[in-house]
Amino acid sequence: MDYFEIIAQVIGIFAMAFNILSYQQKTPGKVMAFQFCGASLFAVNFFMLGATVGGIMNIIAAVRALIFANPKKFRADHIAWLIGFIALYGVSYLLTFTCFDKEWNLFNGIIELLPVIAMTVSTVSYRLQNAKAIRLFGLIVSPSWLVYNIINVAIGAIICEVLSLGSIVIGLVRYDLKKEKING
Repeated sequence: MDYFEIIAQVIGIFAMAFNILSYQQKTPGKVMAFQFCGASLFAVNFFMLGATVGGIMNIIAAVRALIFANPKKFRADHIAWLIGFIALYGVSYLLTFTCFDKEWNLFNGIIELLPVIAMTVSTVSYRLQNAKAIRLFGLIVSPSWLVYNIINVAIGAIICEVLSLGSIVIGLVRYDLKKEKING
């Protein structure tokens, strides 16, 4: 591993820390702020590692987090944002097999669809502006990214998703199940 790759991995570790800590935040705004930092760093990480599609998806994720961190300022509840982001994910998927020269076959078609599913589900959850929903939908998002990262041997991202899944479960227990027991 050369110095450039080591630097990329260090950036990925910082990105991982922000993403994992996002699930421990109590408010949707704080969750989104941490997600913004994580996505921005992961975009740099993926580009440095030559994973262009991962970089693009994380740029979109950073913009999305910024929008949903400031819901009143950007009118994040407007359906146009949801439609626009989902359209961007779809365009990114198509560009994977055209502009980025990824060979299309059934396997690649399915694997490259996983981040699109993850991004779509997370966008829906962020739009709900509910920290519990974000954590619950994370149980779909993280496994989708995890499979994609394993197939692409993205070690930092693999660790991030494994730890994110653990963090999601801890957040669900700390904030959601505990609250239900008190109220129920």
